[in-house]
Amino acid sequence: MTDSDSTATSDTTETAITFSDLALSDAVLKAVREIGYETPSAIQAATIPTLLEGRDVVGLAQTGTGKTAAFALPILSRLDVSQSKPQALVLSPTRELALQVCEAFEKYATHMRGVHVLPVYGGQAYGVQLSALRRGVHVVVGTPGRIMDHLAKGTLDLSELKYLVLDEADEMLKMGFAEDVETILADTPEDKQVALFSATMPAQIRRISKKYLRDAEEITVKSQTTTSANTSQRYLVVSYPQKVDALTRILEVENFEGMIVFVRTKSETENLAEKLRARGYSAAAISGDVAQAQRERTVNQLKSGKLDILVATDVAARGLDVDRISHVVNFDIPVDTESYVHRIGRTGRAGRSGSAISFVTPRERRLLTAIEKATRQPLTQMQLPSVEDVNSTRLTRFDDAITEALNQQPRISAFRDIIAHYVEHHDIPETDVAAALAVVAQGDTPLLLSAEEERAQRFSEREERNSRTDRPERGGDRGGDRGGDRPERRPRSTKPMTAYRIEVGKRQRVEPRQIVGALANEGGLSRDDFGHIQIRPDFSLVELPADMSKDVLERLRDTRISGKLIEISPDRKANGGGARGADGKYPSRDRSFEGGARANREREESRGYNKRDSAPRDDAPRDSGSRYEDRPTRKPRY
Repeated sequence: MTDSDSTATSDTTETAITFSDLALSDAVLKAVREIGYETPSAIQAATIPTLLEGRDVVGLAQTGTGKTAAFALPILSRLDVSQSKPQALVLSPTRELALQVCEAFEKYATHMRGVHVLPVYGGQAYGVQLSALRRGVHVVVGTPGRIMDHLAKGTLDLSELKYLVLDEADEMLKMGFAEDVETILADTPEDKQVALFSATMPAQIRRISKKYLRDAEEITVKSQTTTSANTSQRYLVVSYPQKVDALTRILEVENFEGMIVFVRTKSETENLAEKLRARGYSAAAISGDVAQAQRERTVNQLKSGKLDILVATDVAARGLDVDRISHVVNFDIPVDTESYVHRIGRTGRAGRSGSAISFVTPRERRLLTAIEKATRQPLTQMQLPSVEDVNSTRLTRFDDAITEALNQQPRISAFRDIIAHYVEHHDIPETDVAAALAVVAQGDTPLLLSAEEERAQRFSEREERNSRTDRPERGGDRGGDRGGDRPERRPRSTKPMTAYRIEVGKRQRVEPRQIVGALANEGGLSRDDFGHIQIRPDFSLVELPADMSKDVLERLRDTRISGKLIEISPDRKANGGGARGADGKYPSRDRSFEGGARANREREESRGYNKRDSAPRDDAPRDSGSRYEDRPTRKPRY
């Protein structure tokens, strides 16, 4: 990039042109129309013509502005399908973003026969990538470290490379990939076209662009605010012990489709996800410690609707682009505005409306003020939903369920004569019969919260201590005489036991004998291998031998009860941190340790967190021999 390089500026207001005006290939344009794109975003309208002309580009734009289509559409329009060697390379900072970009390329290339796009990232077996490379690929999307590995091994031939894209270049440099990026830029054909996209322009990126880009046009997308106008932004003042219960109330009253809940640390992701699952919500955790295969399954479940709530850290969620995310909750408010903008950018995308809710403790008001100042947008304070709000929502959903059932006339007809016969022979009003059937359907879980429930759920430090000692959580899945089933009384096994969770419960009409029979048959267990069994509305807890082998557990994973896969897994909450011994008691907790942990957390809360969750090293250096870590070294060795 020389001193004569030109600079273009675009506003985020709608442009007058359409995709038909951008000289894209017919096949690409057809795919764009089928997807439903009509008017290009500001970065797309400014970048696509420049790239189609063959010029290098530096694009400065925030996340969520349509950068992927800005470089993918012109690359595909100029691709030579007859050439089997890679013609385009896209470097991404994380595996999640690499997969997202790869999916976008495949979507835009729907009508281009024979186009092959390959994601290349650490954490995936080399065999899969090597097989695809041998067959021939046109576009490679990968993380810098794994790309360097392939180049060093001679398994990736970039001799015919025509297009190189640096996506989220500032993030790659923050994660310590600067040396890798420069090596790739230097060791690929000089006549390649380069596009560099970044949210910011630090000195290091400016130096790289001047050194490796030729006659580049710098395109800056101006915006009135760094956050989406389609996203409503609210905050709730809440003390730390209140947060889980506050989130539960919000989940009750908010009409959400998919949600990402952001926390500060990796350990808190699974901790919070477990609490939400215990309260009957479909939730999963994602962080740098989660295996890649599991991360991909979790994201796919979120996209397909099998999963509704994703609990994530900042880096783990980077690059996620899931249309059905209607809500983002900052369970822990971020300490920098950049993270805030990135978080709420996961919703309100592609013209859809979104909602962002931030939990703010009294000591964190300064962070809220900083965010409002930086984004130039005030956040609206919301109140914690009351018992009346929750009950109103529950009644509305109950009414909707009745209406939906009434629309199923063939099934209604099968029961109409049965109910009429019952009314005639028992002289019971039909409304009483309907109410009785509602009791049967609802089970032991109360439909409505009571005033006593409101008092029981008053938030205090004592309530937080109760939750730490693994007492039943408040909400729809309470145990004991407050809503859920009491433990099934069985002779206590003399073996050390561990509690397992299975995803069937009262709603599936499951009984203890069914659980015992199914698990005994599939796992080869005897009756003495079973301890207490608790059946909750949507799941059950079963005590099984603590020394149960992995082979038995694997067989049990495929077990079905009442036609539903049980998805058995150890329940840490019920286990209380250890297996129950032969005396029937779980190990006691060290109270002094608990108090110390709480004090540490309160100190961190008072000054904002200082354990910044950083990127998973998705491609560890070849010679390091270390396992993947959450923070890479600043200068990876190769």
